[in-house]
Amino acid sequence: MRAVRLSVVTAAATAAALAAVTGCTEKSDASSDDHVVEVTATDTKCEVSKKEFPAGHVQLDVTNKGSKVTEVYLLFPDDRIVTERENIGPGTRQKVTAEVKAGDYRIACKPGMKGKGIRQDVTVTGGGKVAKRDPRLDAAVASYRSYAQEQADETLPKAKVFADAVKAGDIEAAKKAYATSRIGWERTEPVAESFGDIDPKVDLREDGLEEGGGDGKNTEKDWTGWHRLERSLWKDKKLTDRDSELADQLIKDLTDWQNRVGKAEITPTSMANGAKELLDEVATGKVTGEEERYSHTDLVDFKANVEGAEKSYELLKPVAKENDAALVIELDKQFAALDALLDQYREDTASYDFTSYDKVGKADRKELSDAVNALAEPLSKLAAAVVTTK
Repeated sequence: MRAVRLSVVTAAATAAALAAVTGCTEKSDASSDDHVVEVTATDTKCEVSKKEFPAGHVQLDVTNKGSKVTEVYLLFPDDRIVTERENIGPGTRQKVTAEVKAGDYRIACKPGMKGKGIRQDVTVTGGGKVAKRDPRLDAAVASYRSYAQEQADETLPKAKVFADAVKAGDIEAAKKAYATSRIGWERTEPVAESFGDIDPKVDLREDGLEEGGGDGKNTEKDWTGWHRLERSLWKDKKLTDRDSELADQLIKDLTDWQNRVGKAEITPTSMANGAKELLDEVATGKVTGEEERYSHTDLVDFKANVEGAEKSYELLKPVAKENDAALVIELDKQFAALDALLDQYREDTASYDFTSYDKVGKADRKELSDAVNALAEPLSKLAAAVVTTK
């Protein structure tokens, strides 16, 4: 589950996540004063240096002058996320680059990572078009969209096997189908926010209820998706008529997701930033076992997340390599190291059978977290590398 939706609080930040910065080189159009928006966050305010700026590559230059860890979002009017940066520690500064078209947006700061945040309305000018970009980046977006569509198309039949087992009351068959049914979704999580409200419908976990229910949303009675059924299967150890209804709703929502992929707003910077933020979530939240707290199939999620992030990177790599060859060398190294580490936990190298996460000790979990952090830090620079022009 992406911990970036405004109704759900992200997991506690690690030191490495707090230090991560997405910068932009001087040759990027985002380095122009017109394209830089300074955001000053405190515990009670979210101040922006300008309320209007031109379309193209915008850089949010965020300084947290408050006493709490904060998050900053650039949002569409309907609260879909254009880009965001989580886990900004007190007294620290971070930057994030995004590609935006003309229109109305909101910048939101979320001190303490709670609630809907403190918001400022902003306007992007420029006739609805962004600056012309490298055609290879357009090809990368098209390829990633095809990849996401493929994952959605492959997920539906696997999810139906899972749903059918739930409706038949076959607990063991449902458990067996559960993790496999989630792989395609987890692979596309770098751009999950571009699918609108599908994420909380299919992938909300129990801690999201505890932290997001105060505004009348994400309450127990409204909880749907995989993790609600996970609880029935592994914790409650029984299936009811309500679970059958939830199984049908899951298929309905995943079919909606499948239909939305072709229309989703995906850009090179959203691919890069989404991959980085997803790995931050793995390092600070998923590695604790929070995601699959009942099934302990966390390593399946981890592997799929890394594969999705790596797909984004590989598609953007040709442009990034020209602009920052050293960054590409480091990313190749860290992806390879993390892939090798995860593969040590495979029960079968030819399948997606992984060690149950409750059997992974504290030291090994820290090793996984450290490896993800080692990748997330250079990955935070990928968005800037792909918008740089020589």
